[in-house]
Amino acid sequence: MKLRIALAAAAGLAALAVPVMSSAHFILEAPKGWIEENGLGDPQKLGPCGGVTGNAGTPTNAVTEITGSEMLHVKVKETVYHPGFFRIALSVLDRAELPADPEDTVKDGPNGKPWSDKGKVDPNPKPPVLLDGIWEHHTRVPGQEFETDVRIPNINCDHCSLQIIQFMENHPINPDGRFTYHHCADLKIRAQPRMPIDLAWPGQKAARGKKAPAKKKS
Repeated sequence: MKLRIALAAAAGLAALAVPVMSSAHFILEAPKGWIEENGLGDPQKLGPCGGVTGNAGTPTNAVTEITGSEMLHVKVKETVYHPGFFRIALSVLDRAELPADPEDTVKDGPNGKPWSDKGKVDPNPKPPVLLDGIWEHHTRVPGQEFETDVRIPNINCDHCSLQIIQFMENHPINPDGRFTYHHCADLKIRAQPRMPIDLAWPGQKAARGKKAPAKKKS
């Protein structure tokens, strides 16, 4: 009887462990995320900004205000370890501007199904990507935090979305998100008036300086 109870308890613990290992992987600690996250960072599988099928997430209505050309501090905490890397991108007019998840290569996994091998990194990222291939790691460190400062373009934007994604190597395919997990934060950006507008970003117009009045001929 005691043996059967112990086996049943072990089976129950194993069952509970499965969704934990296949659910959340990182928390967006700064700036404040656009949807509420639990202690593991859920929901975050769906691109481009999180949620899962059947749960789009509860908006926080948080908006981070920043001046263009300034540095923004970004900090995440990995809650379930996976080797891989992160990428940071920015949409200006619509989240449809955010890039597709990293192109991946696959290998045969232990169950005979495809597992991720590598994700493609752009060594010279261009808008809408700000940083690519950052925080690459292949060692398990419980509760590891990663942080960096990223320069925000000198633009005007009432409702930008800063996207932070994690590409996971050596991972089976998730029905939502494949090999990538997603978080976003809403930003309001006001351009630094003494600097030129960054026209590489959508919806921006060059600042027009006022012409000095013509001098009258004497």
